Amino acid sequence: MRTSGTFVCLFNGPAFCLLLWIIQHAAESLLLSAPEVVKATNRGSVTVPCQYDLQYKENTKYWCKGKIYEFCRIVVKTPKKRSTNRTFIADDKEAGVFSVTMTSIRQSDKDKYWCVIATSGRNIFTGVSLLVSQAVTTPTTSTQITPIQDEKSSWVTLRWILFILMLCCLASTHIAVWRIKTARKI
Repeated sequence: MRTSGTFVCLFNGPAFCLLLWIIQHAAESLLLSAPEVVKATNRGSVTVPCQYDLQYKENTKYWCKGKIYEFCRIVVKTPKKRSTNRTFIADDKEAGVFSVTMTSIRQSDKDKYWCVIATSGRNIFTGVSLLVSQAVTTPTTSTQITPIQDEKSSWVTLRWILFILMLCCLASTHIAVWRIKTARKI
């Protein structure tokens, strides 16, 4: 059960609360994906696709800057195709992708950015690191989400699910042994 971003544990077990938290975060990784790292050249531009589950097509999306999500500064946000001086955001609701384009890249733009979907509870977000190089190769770099990245996301989720299952097995074995030992003492 979730109430305003925190779990109310019905059982008196911190392991159960941890399990619920892990399940929630593993599920959120399937709802929003973006490249972990994008590279751009000085004075160039870059487009970052943030792919989301279609259940969020009417939600506000935004792009914010900062090393830690909770303290990031909103650079640009939807609902319409909006822009700031050098950053543009467009939401393709049919495809489930909002794209952020940054132009006239500077060294000071090198930082951690966040693709974010605003929700009534805890926002859904994923981080993107922008690297800026001095070399002038091509003025525009576009990053696309490939099936390999989607496959990688699936493996990450599967790994979490297997971890959770092993944790449950360990906890249930520990409880069974404890009950057997306490039953023998009676």
